[in-house]
Amino acid sequence: MKNAAAPVLLELANEVDFAPSLMARIVLERFLQEKEQTIPSKTFINSMLRDPSQIPDGVLANQVYQCTVNDCCYGPLVDCIKHAIGHEHEVLLREMLLEKNLSFIAEDQLRAKGYDKTPDFILEVPVAVEGHIIHWIESKASFGDESSHQAYLQDQFWSYWNRFGPGLVIYWYGFIEELDCHRERGILLKDCFPTDIVTLRHSMAQR
Repeated sequence: MKNAAAPVLLELANEVDFAPSLMARIVLERFLQEKEQTIPSKTFINSMLRDPSQIPDGVLANQVYQCTVNDCCYGPLVDCIKHAIGHEHEVLLREMLLEKNLSFIAEDQLRAKGYDKTPDFILEVPVAVEGHIIHWIESKASFGDESSHQAYLQDQFWSYWNRFGPGLVIYWYGFIEELDCHRERGILLKDCFPTDIVTLRHSMAQR
């Protein structure tokens, strides 16, 4: 390679309309496999994608770096951005719960008690939203499309439902309306924090 700094791998990915970070992963995996004569672990590859300076070949390290920083859809940089946005919305949800004087147990507290799959917040006293009882709330700083929602149902939401009862999922960037079809079974979808929360205290005061 005459110019080691030239973004050859990035240009190749763009030319074949392939995500740069995924292209970098494939090339890096093949490089490590040939060098170590064994299939590298996913954790090992992810570590090098996050920090290309760990890659033993300087030219390849530069190529991988250029791919990861110029990928707007995949890769460690995008993952960091998504994580930051997700955390920001969890903090926002926490503040809204506190503002409504709703007692809750946060995800980190639940994990400290030994739970593996947990929603972001479990309400210590259930509330009603649009006539549905809610025991937990999950924050999703994304748009709820069919593919991602079905994956979340299988990997997370039904597990929460089995363990903690019915709950609410907030897709802060909206969702496909037809996906909100499990209300009667106990999973409610919203695109904002509900304004019509009925608490046990409020219900008893109306009697």
